[in-house]
Amino acid sequence: MAPQINDGTTASLPPVPSFQDQSQTQPSLDPPEAKGNQVDVPPCLLSPAFTPPSTPGTRTPGRSTEPATSSVSEQNAVVQPTLLEELPKVKCQVRARIPRNGGGEIFLHLYTNNIDNKEHLAIVFGDVIRSKSLDAPQENETEMVRMTRGAYTGRLYPGRTSSAALSPNQVVQPPENPIPLVRIHSECYTGETAWSARCDCGEQLDEAARLMTLEGNGVVVYLRQEGRGIGLAEKLKAYNLQDLGNDTVTANLLLRHPADARSYGLATAILQDLGLSMIRLLTNNPIKVAAVEGPNKEIKVAERVPMVPLAWKGLKGGVSGEEVDNYLKTKIHRMGHLLPDLGL
Repeated sequence: MAPQINDGTTASLPPVPSFQDQSQTQPSLDPPEAKGNQVDVPPCLLSPAFTPPSTPGTRTPGRSTEPATSSVSEQNAVVQPTLLEELPKVKCQVRARIPRNGGGEIFLHLYTNNIDNKEHLAIVFGDVIRSKSLDAPQENETEMVRMTRGAYTGRLYPGRTSSAALSPNQVVQPPENPIPLVRIHSECYTGETAWSARCDCGEQLDEAARLMTLEGNGVVVYLRQEGRGIGLAEKLKAYNLQDLGNDTVTANLLLRHPADARSYGLATAILQDLGLSMIRLLTNNPIKVAAVEGPNKEIKVAERVPMVPLAWKGLKGGVSGEEVDNYLKTKIHRMGHLLPDLGL
C-alpha cells in the first residue's frame, strides 16, 4: 500500500527491486576491465568540475525535488560532469602540529582549491613531506606570520623568532622506505564519529594511521565527500533504504545517485603540492588506483597495499557484524573491490 501524505493524497514511490530481480533492472556493475596493467576509469572519477555534493560547501550540483518515479536503470543514466583538462589548483592555507592520543604526532594541513569551498585536509606523518604552496613566501609577510600559518621547519618553541631554523637538538631522519604510504580517505561521519557498524571506514582510517606511524612517514588525504559523494542527508536516506532490504549500490540508485559519486582530482593535486610523485596506496579499490594517478599520470602508484578488515585477520578492534559483512560483500561482488570474500 502506498504511503499517505498529510493532505490525504497518495505519494508515488519508485519501484524497489528485490535482490532476485536486480540483474534485470540495473546496469552492470562488474569489476572494472583491466587492459594489461591499466584499469579503465569511469570519467566521473578523474577530475570533475566539482567535488559532489555538499558537506560542507557550495558550488555543488542541484537536485530535483520531484519524487522519483523512474526505474533504477533510468535513475542511473545521469549526465556525468564535464571533465577538466588539468588538475584543480590547490593551496595549503595553514599547517599545525597535532599531538596524538597514545603518543606521536602528525601535521594537519588545510587546503583550499578553485573548484569548491570545502576545507580538504592532508594528515602528514613524519618530518620529510612538506607543502610547496605553504612554504612559498608571501608578499610582505613577517617571520611571525610565517610561523603562525605553519610555514616553519622543525618545531615551534617559546621565544623562537625565525621560521627557517631547526629546533635545538633536532635532526630530521629520512624514512626507511622513500616511497610513502598514502591513504585517500573520504569523510564518513557515521563510521568515524557515530560508531557505525554499517561500514569499516573508521577502522580503515585508524589502520592507515597505525601503519604510517610504524613507518614514520605517510599521508592521509581527507576529502570532504561524505557518503561516497552524495552528502550526509542522502546517505542517511540510503541507510533507510538499506533497512528496507536494498544493498548500498541499489539504495544510491533509488535516490538517483551513482553507486559511487566520488572524485579524486583534488587528492592528486594535493599529493603534487606535497611533492609526491610516487606512492604506495592503501586501498582495495582498483578504480581509485587509476584515478589517483591523475589524467596525465601525475602520480605513480608503485604499489597497492590491501586493507584487510581486522576481524578477517582474527584481530581485535575491528568492526564486525552482519551489516558490515553485507557492506563488504557488496563492495566485492558489485563494485570490484579486491578483497577475498571469505565465503561472504
